[in-house]
Amino acid sequence: MRTVILDVRSFDDVAQDFLGAWKTGSATGVERFSFISPELLWKTLTAKRWQIIKAMCGAGRMPLRELARRLQRDVKSVHADVTALVDAGLVTRSPRGIEFPYDEVRVEFVLRAA
Repeated sequence: MRTVILDVRSFDDVAQDFLGAWKTGSATGVERFSFISPELLWKTLTAKRWQIIKAMCGAGRMPLRELARRLQRDVKSVHADVTALVDAGLVTRSPRGIEFPYDEVRVEFVLRAA
């Protein structure tokens, strides 16, 4: 099972992880997409885009039209949202369809008092 973590972390935290992996020659084995603020995470993962992630989670590669049919949305608007997810690196696109290559998604962030 492939799991991806979507989290909110500072640039410094991400850089520390990268440098640690570089020095040891091994990564943690956890795939992450980090955002610098909760606002950026929610701007990227709108409610409609989250529906796409949920529909594609564990589903493998599928044609855009099939995804639109499953979501009961028009192809043009699904295409626009998929393009945003491709641009963010969360979804891949090929001539054979689109793919979200994960079976599980975790979203992590901490809210602290100011």
